[in-house]
Amino acid sequence: MLQLLLNGLAVGCIYGLVALGFVLIYKATELVNFAQGDLMMLGAFTCYMFVVWYGAGYWLAFVLAVVTVALFGAALDSAVLRRVLGQPQFAVVMLTIGLGAIFRSFASIVWGSEIYTLPTPFSARATRIAGVTISHEYISIIAGTVILCAALYAFFTFTRVGVAMQAASQNQLAAYYMGIPVKRMFSLIWAISAGVAAIAGILLAPVSLIDINLGFLGLKAFAAAVLGGFGSIPGALAGGVTIGLIELFSGAYLPQGVKDVAAYVVLLVVLAIRPQGMFGTIARKKV
Repeated sequence: MLQLLLNGLAVGCIYGLVALGFVLIYKATELVNFAQGDLMMLGAFTCYMFVVWYGAGYWLAFVLAVVTVALFGAALDSAVLRRVLGQPQFAVVMLTIGLGAIFRSFASIVWGSEIYTLPTPFSARATRIAGVTISHEYISIIAGTVILCAALYAFFTFTRVGVAMQAASQNQLAAYYMGIPVKRMFSLIWAISAGVAAIAGILLAPVSLIDINLGFLGLKAFAAAVLGGFGSIPGALAGGVTIGLIELFSGAYLPQGVKDVAAYVVLLVVLAIRPQGMFGTIARKKV
């Protein structure tokens, strides 16, 4: 039971980090980025490239990969996604799905369709406590998620840039009149979201390995964001952990095949009872 709980928490943290990227972009721009999972895949491949191809140390490669993907996210907003602001949501959804397909094709051209292993300082290391084998890779995922969430909370709460980003997400026009560079804030939000996705991919890589289909995990992360309450940052993390635990426990105690659908069944039940999700609020607009 404790072993499943630890593994479920680790997998759920990854779902939560990717879901956090969905929420950050949606809160700021009201766009749903279905290429978020593929940005995670690019982050994992980029870190692998720096470690294996260029011989960089793991921590240096970690930083370089996150910065590279974050800059790519900002450039993506400036060059492509900013052009569709104000367009119907269907157009935005199709655009981000198309971008995800392009990212996967790019990855297959550069890195091929093979499955890769990312060597880390935590690989093949474990500690056994009270009969429970605690993998250092899973501990690194949980610890990395806690540290990242604390850093993001401090950034959005105590820094001028973080407060300006919150203002731009709440009321773009008012923020613009107060002298806040709204477009620059949006690019920064996309950069942070892409960087968070890259961190999730790097943390997950030693556990699930790296291939071009790694980004499809973003579909479960989207379900986690909806379950927690789309637009709620704590809800994204709670939804991710919930889905991770449901998957692990259903796979262990329920018939084969239930694991793949259990999380979505719970999602449907929660939305039927509470449509705004666990931590979401009902928004009303006067027309």
